[in-house]
Amino acid sequence: MTPIDRILVPLDTMDLDWAADTAKRLRGHVGGIKLGKEFISAHGPQGVRQVTDGDHPLFLDVKFHDIPNTVAGAIRAVSALRPFMVNVHASGGRAMMKAAVAANAEAGDTRPLMLAVTVLTSLDDDDLMELGVSANAGEQVVRLARMAQDCGVDGVVCSPKEITLLRDACGPNFKLVVPGIRPTWASTNDQKRFSTPADSVAMGADYLVIGRPITGAKDPVAAAMRISEELATV
Repeated sequence: MTPIDRILVPLDTMDLDWAADTAKRLRGHVGGIKLGKEFISAHGPQGVRQVTDGDHPLFLDVKFHDIPNTVAGAIRAVSALRPFMVNVHASGGRAMMKAAVAANAEAGDTRPLMLAVTVLTSLDDDDLMELGVSANAGEQVVRLARMAQDCGVDGVVCSPKEITLLRDACGPNFKLVVPGIRPTWASTNDQKRFSTPADSVAMGADYLVIGRPITGAKDPVAAAMRISEELATV
């Protein structure tokens, strides 16, 4: 995997023209784009197709979390968009994840990587305690990741701070997709658990979700290239 392949850029916005233009500018300079609930709720499948333009690798960040039958149906529905990755919430439970994996397998050779979301990077130990979770963030991430792996999920979305824990718990082939990535020259914004791109890959991350350091830069292409150059040193 090249440094460029590792970089996924979120374009979570209601501005269709900006998303399409940014995706076009970044094509070839990043590994793919991520479209989430804000964009999909505003523009639907047609908007997704307009932004990906048929050949931009897509992380469809839908975070499905519902009863098993509903999630399975949703996975079948989004398969028409030919995403590279799609995800569900691990906290939806074992039956839900198994249903999602089974529905995803129906796409055959074109099936996307199935990921599970463990603990959102905006949450820390105090937030989990308030939600009634007695485990700390690292313990909860590992618990959910092991369950996801046992259900046939390909990998998880996790914080940089849990990369080493997950490599030890789930082995070298379990995919780790990591948001909360901030180069040393960028603001941390609302992320409470973050790391630099190079440090994250050195610890074992497979893919890095890097948003505002790229999309908020005066020159997004130059920012993406700067990050790729940093990753090439790992």
